[in-house]
Amino acid sequence: MNVRSFLFCLLVFTSFGQDYWEVRDSIKGAPRAGMATFVLGNRGYAVGGIKVDGSTRKMYSYSKPQNDWDDELSLGGLTGGGLERNLACGFSLNGKGYVCLGEGLGSTFMNDLWEFDKTNQTWTQKADFIGTPRRGATSFVINNIAYVGTGEDEQGLCSDFHRYSPTNNTWEAIANFPGEARRQAVGFELNGYGWIATGDAGVLKNDLWSYNIVTNQWQEKSNLPGNPRLGAVAWSTSPSAYIATGQDATGAYLNDVWQYNYYQNAWTQRNIFIGGGRVNAIAMVINGSVYLGGGYNGSYLDDFFAYNGIAELQEEDILISLYPNPSESWVQIDGIEHPTSYSIYSATGMELLRGKTSSHESISLENLPSGAYIIKLTIQNRTVCRSFIKR
Repeated sequence: MNVRSFLFCLLVFTSFGQDYWEVRDSIKGAPRAGMATFVLGNRGYAVGGIKVDGSTRKMYSYSKPQNDWDDELSLGGLTGGGLERNLACGFSLNGKGYVCLGEGLGSTFMNDLWEFDKTNQTWTQKADFIGTPRRGATSFVINNIAYVGTGEDEQGLCSDFHRYSPTNNTWEAIANFPGEARRQAVGFELNGYGWIATGDAGVLKNDLWSYNIVTNQWQEKSNLPGNPRLGAVAWSTSPSAYIATGQDATGAYLNDVWQYNYYQNAWTQRNIFIGGGRVNAIAMVINGSVYLGGGYNGSYLDDFFAYNGIAELQEEDILISLYPNPSESWVQIDGIEHPTSYSIYSATGMELLRGKTSSHESISLENLPSGAYIIKLTIQNRTVCRSFIKR
């Protein structure tokens, strides 16, 4: 392997080394789960949630530059008593924060919508959600329009979806979610599409769906390879989205992290979340940085972590991927059309294995010790490198 080729591959390896978590300042207030979140500028806001003695309407904000949480005006302001809630939806539109729906005191389902103005430090009630009151709904934002749906109302699980325009302060029904009605799914925006995944439909799910705002249609995509779950978190940094944590059908609290690539319609497992398994945590992206924390694992939690994710690959190489990653005994390469030469190197550049492979053909790693490696592929006179971990 010549020096230039190895240095190119080393850059890829270095980006893989970014796949780790760091401890940040603990979330202020009592440990809790089921908070709603939104992001304004360089601050992320956490609102409400449930703690040992019940639901709350308290709001706190996290400053990315200062790594510090501050008290903020509680939901509804000084006269907002009775607006306590958990499992609500939160989102940002036109520089303002919003909280809607959720489960209130006495297990009351809610359909109200509140707007937070950071500049004036005020909460204002806006038009009520036009669907039934509910908890455990999910949401995403595209072009400063919020899309809210699914969840659980007094009659059971929901599949309806609605969009909210802050300009007109109006709600409008859109196409129902065609997957099974469910609660505590995850929602996110990626490349101009809305996405819904996982959740509790009577049985736990690991499916993934995208929504096209132009055609008003949903399309099923590749299932999450991890355990079906409810109460997970999700975030996106184009061209990828991530799903992490949650609770599976055995009651286990999960700490796995999965990356979805939009162009490949494929998933890759990433390093586990070091805070441990949990359900109904929060995740926020603040000026490109990802944060995850809070939730429940048998006890309510207030810890908070930053994620240093994978540097995204150049688009010309985007169709080549390894699976599974990390791996215990084998990897396969998706996206190659013809038999291809490969070499596997240690991080120091020592060649350890070489051979030929094709798409969906496994490469054995049985003779490699645990550690990080680089695989070099030669495709149409072009060098393509990927990094992986052998457990």
